[in-house]
Amino acid sequence: MIHPSAIVDEGAQLGAGTHVWHFAHVCAGARIGAGCSLGQGVFVANDVTIGANVKIQNNVSVYDAVTLEDDVFCGPSMVFTNVHNPRAAVPRKAEYRKTLVKRGATLGANCTVVCGTTIGRYAFVGAGAVVSRDVADFALVVGVPAKRIGWVSRHGERLAFANDEALCPATGERYVVRGGVCMLASEGSA
Repeated sequence: MIHPSAIVDEGAQLGAGTHVWHFAHVCAGARIGAGCSLGQGVFVANDVTIGANVKIQNNVSVYDAVTLEDDVFCGPSMVFTNVHNPRAAVPRKAEYRKTLVKRGATLGANCTVVCGTTIGRYAFVGAGAVVSRDVADFALVVGVPAKRIGWVSRHGERLAFANDEALCPATGERYVVRGGVCMLASEGSA
């Protein structure tokens, strides 16, 4: 479904069941998976890959060199960058830094993701945070600059650890921390 006010340039690839809402613009080189939702005023540049079931809320620009894996959530008005040291008078398109947001991650409203970073699987970036370094899988980060204050489950629930183990309060999935890394217990035994 593409709203009549949206612009989807010829050549853009949109998966089945993807919705492009009011005043959005998807550039010709963009590759977007199935079942996605691009909210009002969303911009997707040419060198962008978006997986399946990604939700991008209103007023988000996904610039060149950004990859969003499956099930990523981008909150309203959150920001991606792609140039580390921009200057209007200095062309730097050849210097774009890649940003990767891994499966299931949540990027809260009005957060900023500085280019060249990786957001881990199922990580949760709080509203208004500024991410300038990589974020670990399942990490909960907040603040400016973003710092880890805990861990979250795949369901998005905060995990309470005792003896390096925790259960998701919503699903009962078991998580462990090994060497400062949070993972599903089934991954930790492999």
